[in-house]
Amino acid sequence: MRNSLYAVMLLSVLSTPVLAQDAALELASARQSVDRAVQADADQYSPELLAQARHGLEQAQRAALDRRERKQAPAMALRAAADADLARAQSEEAVANAELRQRRSEVEQLQRSLADGEGR
Repeated sequence: MRNSLYAVMLLSVLSTPVLAQDAALELASARQSVDRAVQADADQYSPELLAQARHGLEQAQRAALDRRERKQAPAMALRAAADADLARAQSEEAVANAELRQRRSEVEQLQRSLADGEGR
């Protein structure tokens, strides 16, 4: 019984740095995802989702510092990263759609110019 208690204690001591490393990696990844979303103008095109990602990242950072919540930090960071990635994708889609509308408008103008030129 005593040996198994020592084994459990040793395992928990050895696994703590691994959990801390996992949390640190996931937090860094989430921070990068939020940064990429900001660079993609998600503040403009997907502000609610970006705010949710930022809030999730803050919660994950606080959890990583709290001994009782530390195990939840990696999952919280993953969720924040997913929200940020979705905000970035939505922003990129909105920008692409705006560019497409602009190009279509230019094509229509050129077609009208050509039609006006042919009618003379």
